[in-house]
Amino acid sequence: MQPNGYLYLTSNRRVAYTWDMNWDKDAIFKALSDSTRRLILDELTERNELTLYELTVRLIMKYDLAISRQAIAKHLSVLEDAGLVKSKRKGKYRVIVFNNEPLKDLLKGWIE
Repeated sequence: MQPNGYLYLTSNRRVAYTWDMNWDKDAIFKALSDSTRRLILDELTERNELTLYELTVRLIMKYDLAISRQAIAKHLSVLEDAGLVKSKRKGKYRVIVFNNEPLKDLLKGWIE
């Protein structure tokens, strides 16, 4: 590992990710503290790669939530800041993907 935090596979190629993925534990716990955000993660666990519209419809229909897409987008911003969700382009749509790595890393310290 080089001093700047990047892992070099060869002398001139750099990996896009840093070697040490320290997640902000406070941000993770803040994200998990809200019941709506936990429902969002439940839905992404059940069916990954949802668009904002699909996620909104599922939350309204399944849990009878009175919530707007803008409110869900704000919840997703908190989840993304904690590293629990990512968004990626799929065709002409942006889909939301659940990332469980921060949770694994968080629990690994306590379980092992």
